[in-house]
Amino acid sequence: MKLEIISPKKVWFDGEVQRVTLPGSLGTFTVLERHAPLISTLTHGDIVYLTGDGRQHMTVDSGLVEVWDNRVVVCID
Repeated sequence: MKLEIISPKKVWFDGEVQRVTLPGSLGTFTVLERHAPLISTLTHGDIVYLTGDGRQHMTVDSGLVEVWDNRVVVCID
């Protein structure tokens, strides 16, 4: 699935991942291939994603995520 992590000033990541774990406002959740569509707010925590190069992570303070059609778009501040 495709993951994009973007902010108003920069594209932090744009590529294929096997899974991504996000710090949702109601708790941490993981998105896998063919996940059901969703929109969620994010809170302070780590975004952890698995690429062909291994496990990657970045810390965020807040944001939004949209999952749709095997694509995950994360907008952070």
